[in-house]
Amino acid sequence: MQTVKTLKARKRIALIAHDHKKAELIEWATYNKTVLSRHELYATGTTGKLIEEALDVSVRKLLSGPLGGDQQIGALVAEGALDVIIFFWDPMEALPHDPDIKALLRLGVVWNIPIANNRSTADFLLTSPLMHQDYEVILPDYTQYLGRKV
Repeated sequence: MQTVKTLKARKRIALIAHDHKKAELIEWATYNKTVLSRHELYATGTTGKLIEEALDVSVRKLLSGPLGGDQQIGALVAEGALDVIIFFWDPMEALPHDPDIKALLRLGVVWNIPIANNRSTADFLLTSPLMHQDYEVILPDYTQYLGRKV
């Protein structure tokens, strides 16, 4: 039996950017202000403050990524409280919280939520007709995994 979760037309979107990608995310968000303002926005630390100022919209700001913000976003994903992750990450720089980032991306895949890690993918995601309507996500069935003996 499949479990289905409905993502409402007004999505809960996490916006995250590494330091060298913040300007790119802010530029992208400003370009997409009209669309983003229709949704509920969440962001880590400084990114949230910058987006709030640039777009003049309310953003639920969490901790900075290295201080646990990535893990807070991951917890929201696991709780079913987020629908989309847009994470402009810097693939050219190793960061001390790389394990947290990997864990966050893993949770997005585990719970079958859309993730964009660069501008092109974010553009495709934001302009999809599915972004602006209710959408039924099929959640993976982990009962066999949970029931296995260790």
